[in-house]
Amino acid sequence: MIHPTAIIDPGAELGKDVSVGPYAVIGPKVTLGDGCTVGSHAVIESHVRMGKGNRISSFASVGAPPQDLKYRGEETWVEMGDNNLIREFASVNRGTPGGRGVTSIGDNTMVMAYCHIAHDCQVGSRVIMANAATLAGHVTVGDGAVIGGLTGVHQFVRIGTLCIIGALSGVGQDVPPYVTAVVSRPQRGYALFGLNLIGLKRNGFSGETIAALKKAFKIIFRAEVPMREALARAEAELPPLPEVQRLIAFVRTSKRGVLR
Repeated sequence: MIHPTAIIDPGAELGKDVSVGPYAVIGPKVTLGDGCTVGSHAVIESHVRMGKGNRISSFASVGAPPQDLKYRGEETWVEMGDNNLIREFASVNRGTPGGRGVTSIGDNTMVMAYCHIAHDCQVGSRVIMANAATLAGHVTVGDGAVIGGLTGVHQFVRIGTLCIIGALSGVGQDVPPYVTAVVSRPQRGYALFGLNLIGLKRNGFSGETIAALKKAFKIIFRAEVPMREALARAEAELPPLPEVQRLIAFVRTSKRGVLR
């Protein structure tokens, strides 16, 4: 159903069973897959490709130009997979030529009200961003991560798969996969509080894998030795499970440093 007050550019492509609410605006070079829903007053400005079953709630903004002073109107994009939910007043900006040229979201991700996903971010699948969580430019968020409400993430930070970040955090360094983190500006002491055990169990991690990750966490983040030494010890002492290797590789390849 397309409401008669909606404004749809002739260059937009809408799939089957797409619903567009009152006063919504869909601009040029927008492709919506089958079964997408666009709420009243939502704006999908331009240069957006999205798959099937996405729901864009009232007053949300997708595909607006990046908030980057270097941007000069170049053709950049937002790309979104299937079955994502963008709630009220959330915003997803296009990429920049100096970045990837694309801001991307995977499948089955929930972006709650007032969240912001800035230019060139790569947000995976099954991610949850709680109300007013904000990603600066070039942030990467792994599959299954949960970002608590009112959390701010610095540009170029990586958020690891299946981690959970507590509300009101200010994240300036990479958050490793599988962990629980809470970060405050005046914080003293650890930012990581162990594994995201509930998330790991819900995602079918075996007891053996969880036990190995617990040991890896203690070696890497609690041994009070230089990180290079901790990683070498973890590789030497732990079984070569894919999840353990992923955690070690994430820490080793960090450019901003990782939370501990």
